[in-house]
Amino acid sequence: MSEEIGAPHAPQDPQTPAAAAPAEVTAAEVARLAGVGRAAVSNWRRRHADFPKPVGGTETSPSFALPEVEQWLRAQGKLAEVPLRERVWQQIAAHPGGAVAALVKAGSALLVVRERPAEWLKLTAGPDEQAAGLLRPVLDEVLRARLGPGHALTEVPLGPPVVPLLRAAAELAAELGAHGAFEFLLGRHLDANPRQYTLTPDGLASLMAALIAPADQAVPAPRTVLDPACGTGTLLRALPGASTLYAQDSSPELAALTALRLALAGPAPVRAAAADSLRADAFAGAAVDAVLCHPPFNERNWGHEELAYDPRWEYGFPARTESELAWVQHCLAHLREGGTAVLLMPPAVAARRSGRRIRADLLRRGALRAVVALPAGAAPPYGIPLHLWVLRRPAPYAAPPAGLLLVDAAAAGDGGVEAAWAAYDAAGAVEEVPGATRVVPVVELLDDDVDLTPARHLPPPAAGGGPAELTAVRERLAETLGRAARLTPPPAAPPAGAAARPPLTTIGELARAGALELHTGTGAGSGSAPVLTEQDVYAGTGPSGALAAGPEAPLLTAPGDVLVPVVGAASVARVVDADTAGAVPGRGLVLLRPDPAALDPWFLAGFLRGTAGTRRASSHASTATRLDVRRLQLPRQPLAEQRGYGARFRALAEFEDALRLAGRLGEQLVQGLYDGLSDGTVSPQ
Repeated sequence: MSEEIGAPHAPQDPQTPAAAAPAEVTAAEVARLAGVGRAAVSNWRRRHADFPKPVGGTETSPSFALPEVEQWLRAQGKLAEVPLRERVWQQIAAHPGGAVAALVKAGSALLVVRERPAEWLKLTAGPDEQAAGLLRPVLDEVLRARLGPGHALTEVPLGPPVVPLLRAAAELAAELGAHGAFEFLLGRHLDANPRQYTLTPDGLASLMAALIAPADQAVPAPRTVLDPACGTGTLLRALPGASTLYAQDSSPELAALTALRLALAGPAPVRAAAADSLRADAFAGAAVDAVLCHPPFNERNWGHEELAYDPRWEYGFPARTESELAWVQHCLAHLREGGTAVLLMPPAVAARRSGRRIRADLLRRGALRAVVALPAGAAPPYGIPLHLWVLRRPAPYAAPPAGLLLVDAAAAGDGGVEAAWAAYDAAGAVEEVPGATRVVPVVELLDDDVDLTPARHLPPPAAGGGPAELTAVRERLAETLGRAARLTPPPAAPPAGAAARPPLTTIGELARAGALELHTGTGAGSGSAPVLTEQDVYAGTGPSGALAAGPEAPLLTAPGDVLVPVVGAASVARVVDADTAGAVPGRGLVLLRPDPAALDPWFLAGFLRGTAGTRRASSHASTATRLDVRRLQLPRQPLAEQRGYGARFRALAEFEDALRLAGRLGEQLVQGLYDGLSDGTVSPQ
């Protein structure tokens, strides 16, 4: 393989006085500097006339001068010092040539810091102009050593105005390490521009890398690895231990960032190129041990006309609508015999009629070894359940495998995909798990459609799970029905005498008096706690939501808290028990935390469920009913009398839970019997 690889040209930017323009920050970045939520910044702008005026952006998303914001925050006692990483990021974001150009400069300097730390300190000890002149030859030497001769990153401008940025990046490297500093800055850039990049999530990248080199097998790590559509280099970064990394992308910016990212991540030489891999293969004729690829989907202009006689189409010339099958054959063409490729694919590629002949030839010759169905949300586009294709370059005269491994990743569970592939790769077979894994004979797939969609060949297990499971469900249903019968409330009776109704109070009054705390659920915060959603509260189930990222630690539920949904006409209030404690209240929920010395939680929840009180405290829009929790009423009673009501309300809640569980078990039993009778696993006798 040639070492003279055309690396991408870094974006050029003039060294003009504009480089001294103050950095600008958005409201979200102001909130991050002060360690508050974005709503707090909006409040400051309304309440404080001296808050800095916008200097850019739009009316709905203004930006402010960083020095003015920093000065105002410090004067208000809201900021002791701007964190180092924020200062460096603001220099990157405010660079006159753009954030990518600044990242390329910073990454180049960080590579010198990583490779030659003592020399960096010596070169940058003097004035900026002197440092810029001394850095140039050293930077060129380091980049040639890591990225190969002939790369184009030597054209990165290093005039005196750039040196403060490089010094700041080096200072951040002292805190985070050179690799950590670049990862932080690159991550902030990607977060700030989510629509510009199609990213491969780290978890999916790790799974794809594990299929190349399983961690639990004595398989040597691939020495040479290629990603022909490298993007930001996430896939290559997920596969450690390679001796040489090859990356290509049609975007010069992405190829440059990937080259620096991989060079900073480890000692392996990096060869990066900026060109369309299908039209201008920078590594033509090279054979590597492994290929990882997340190609662009559904391209029409991929080179169908000019590449008609390309030798890479060993398995058939792809149709204009089959750009993904062109990428499949491009990856296979770069593998040595026995090398493995893992590609992320849209599900339509497994079934489109225009690609059935190529799919059939991939199966007959043993090039396609496995298709893994991923759950929706595994990677963008998040609404589509994508597939992984695992391919291997067949050796001449070697017998192809008799079957194709099909896996449903959601049904296989954590580690199930890796385990199934490892077993299949070692023995050509795997234990069949209904709905999860199966090796389908190739002859069974070679029909008129050659449909390789896993769901078509992995029929789901019966809902009841078979006679033994159905018997267990029936026994549990009988037990639950018996419990519901025992919990059935006694006959309703009117109160004795004509006792006067006690005076009423509201939740708002109790909150002001300190008898309870009132918190609005957000479902966001730092950490990894589960989220209790509105649906969970209505259904009486455990937390099912995922925590959204937020700057502050979230409030967690505790036993005795009361959760109230605020949208919808139903009267619902749920007391948190030990099973649901430690969750984060989701959006649309209000958490009430009563003082146990003043309020019984079951008394509180029971009166909140009264239909009349809910109706009085609700407002109605055109499409929804919203509950004002502060207006909900309950009687003023001594704690001892509250506990009497609370015990009755708690018994009602237990009866309700038993009825709800019996309903779910009954539905499971009925559907399981229907399925068992129809598929022959249950006798009609």
